[in-house]
This record gives sequence, C-alpha cells and structure tokens, in this order.
Amino acid sequence: QVQLVESGGGLVQAGGSLRLSCAASGRSSVAMAWFRQAPGQEREFVVGLNWSSTPRYADSVKGRFTISWDNTKNTLYLQMNSLKPEDTAVYYCAARNAYATSTYDVDYAYWGQGTQVTVSS
Repeated sequence: QVQLVESGGGLVQAGGSLRLSCAASGRSSVAMAWFRQAPGQEREFVVGLNWSSTPRYADSVKGRFTISWDNTKNTLYLQMNSLKPEDTAVYYCAARNAYATSTYDVDYAYWGQGTQVTVSS
C-alpha cells in the first residue's frame, strides 16, 4: 500500500513558478507520476519517474517542469516554471507497483487527493 498526500498548489501569474509536493508512505518498487485534470477535460499525464528515477515528460511541459524524488523525505516534487494559463488544473500524484511509468491513469493504483493550480493571464 502507498498513501500519497499532495501540497503546494495555489494561484500564480503567468510566467511564475510553483512547487508541488507529494508525501508518500513508501516508495519501494513503485513508479510515480503527476497527472492533471482541467475542468471539462480528461486527466492527462504530466511527468513520471520510474523506479530508477529516470523521468519521462509530456511534450507540453518539457523544459518547464522538473520532477524529482527525495529519498530522505519520501517525497515527490514537481517544480513548475514558466507557468501558462493552460497549465491550470487539479494536479494529482500517482503511484503504481511497477518499474516503469505509464502515461495512462488507469495503470496507477494509488492516488493523492489532488491540489489546485491556477495560472492567471
């Protein structure tokens, strides 16, 4: 079992930055990822980190977002820079019992509660 708790969302102007955190109860043999869901849209993959901490980014966030894992704190981070209004969404942390990440939300068994990110123009 993995329990995930996100924090760090908020309101920011376009071009600004935010850092999201996802505290995990454990991360043995799991791949982790961030997804987001905007109003009226399906949940979409943002970035994932496989068991050996190799990242995989969606094209829409490459060069702007950075995922990282802190072993000492059992926490997953998402550093978001150069934010755009289209990044506005609820962001979710997710984990799956597998080595590799997946871009499909159905492949993840564990989810956080979500944190709202709003980017104003």
